[in-house]
Amino acid sequence: MELTYDLLIKNGRVLDGAGNHWYRGDVAVSEGRIAAVGALVGAEADRVIDAGGLVVAPGFVDAHSHADSVTLVYPQMESTVMQGITTVVAGQCGSSLAPVSPELREELERRAADSLPPEAELKITWTTFDEYLREEERRGLGANVAHLVGHGAIRTAAMGFDARDPTDEELERMRELTAEAMEAGAFGLSTGLIYPPGIFAKTGEIIELARVAARYGGVYDSHIRGEGRTLLRAVGEAIAIGERAGLPVQISHHKAAAREMWGKSEETLRMMEEARGRGVDVTLDQYPYRAGATGLVSLLPPWAHDGGVQRLLERLRDPEQRERMRRDIEEGLPDWQNFAGEAGWENVYVTYVKTEANRAAEGRNLSEIREMRGDPDEFTSLYRLLLEEEGAAGMIIFMMEEDDIRRIMRHPLHMVGTDAGSVAPTGIMSRGKPHPRHYGTYPKILGRYVREQGVLRLEEAVRKMTSLPAQRFGLLDRGLLRPGMRADIVVFNPDTIIDKATFQDPHRFPEGIEHVVVNGQVTVDEGEYTEALAGRTLRKRGAAPTL
Repeated sequence: MELTYDLLIKNGRVLDGAGNHWYRGDVAVSEGRIAAVGALVGAEADRVIDAGGLVVAPGFVDAHSHADSVTLVYPQMESTVMQGITTVVAGQCGSSLAPVSPELREELERRAADSLPPEAELKITWTTFDEYLREEERRGLGANVAHLVGHGAIRTAAMGFDARDPTDEELERMRELTAEAMEAGAFGLSTGLIYPPGIFAKTGEIIELARVAARYGGVYDSHIRGEGRTLLRAVGEAIAIGERAGLPVQISHHKAAAREMWGKSEETLRMMEEARGRGVDVTLDQYPYRAGATGLVSLLPPWAHDGGVQRLLERLRDPEQRERMRRDIEEGLPDWQNFAGEAGWENVYVTYVKTEANRAAEGRNLSEIREMRGDPDEFTSLYRLLLEEEGAAGMIIFMMEEDDIRRIMRHPLHMVGTDAGSVAPTGIMSRGKPHPRHYGTYPKILGRYVREQGVLRLEEAVRKMTSLPAQRFGLLDRGLLRPGMRADIVVFNPDTIIDKATFQDPHRFPEGIEHVVVNGQVTVDEGEYTEALAGRTLRKRGAAPTL
């Protein structure tokens, strides 16, 4: 009997995502799910893709994404799907777009505008996490999006931007907001403990909210309290939060991010192994680059952020407070990741600015910008640039070394994440010089670290990109090529796959990604984006609270 499917991918080297060796076979899709896998002799389909010489694998699951920052204004998610990603885990680093306090709606819209191109307007029409997810569900998406709820959003909704401990009433409100988000379908709680307002939160506050997430089967996902000189204490804090709150821990974009800390990944990985020996379910994700990226305001000490961006700009206009900031950068502060002081001004590059007047700063480091502007020193260039851009500027900072990157990548607890949003080489999302991880994370690992350097076996790399992150976040119908699973599939050429994006020329798609299928629809076809919006907003289901 002839079997007819919606889509048939035949003659490929099938990597099922579980780490098994590839086998030659076919993958059939019907009604958005994988219908059959194997030697499907005589099968027919409305669309047939001949994958001879190509690898057929589950669609990549991005364990650490900031695509939620743009899905409501750029749902295509082009740079995401063009590198083979079919599902992202967003709401990272304590930053989610819900919950929202109605009194702060306009301020939050201004903050969102600072990270978006001028042509992209985001109107915040929601207050609760459920209302936010409903808004996203009304739009099409290029890839599936699973959301964490951000501690920063919860804290801001409950008590604003203040650098203080919450009152008992505010802490209870934060617990309520966490529970509401988990009931709406959040997959866990995230923190960003080098960013305001997370940087103001003590460990006990986070444990209280993590306990709420734990009752719903959630994950604690943390941009820890520093990845430079504070690295070991910060990893220990993350593990302690999971241990005391009783939930799994995900260490975000793990790295040793200061020259004096290079090599310390041996110790941090040992800490995680020892924690697992005590029964703490801790894992990590990583992107394969020597540089990270974040907002330029992150170069300023924690106290400067008290009260929000407008208060920060007021302090930058005050000569006495500017000198205090300069001194703190030169001398450092306890428990603060001092990017400029630890990495050097010459390793801090501006990625985007808001005004045309400063466009020439994009792609240059602060030492080059100082020389270009004729400023007396780099700190002067920094504060003047931040004032001129009203705080809306981004940076890339070189701070890691290859031995740590490879060591972390090889570790069994490692999975892959981009730490990127979604951009595009043309149109409104093509501004500036974003980190090349937006385009190249997965192809770089498969091309450079697997094929060229042999750091990982292909089968293991694919597992770290698919079933491992799917398992970690409870995406149990994705990440494997098995009948009944959602039809998220990537077809790539193992001999040619490679990243093309660079730090100076980042808006370049990779090579070797031939086809991408999202929920059964072909989203990338013969290397070209089809503009299909087949992705979905994913909600964690079946997680009633435990008492």
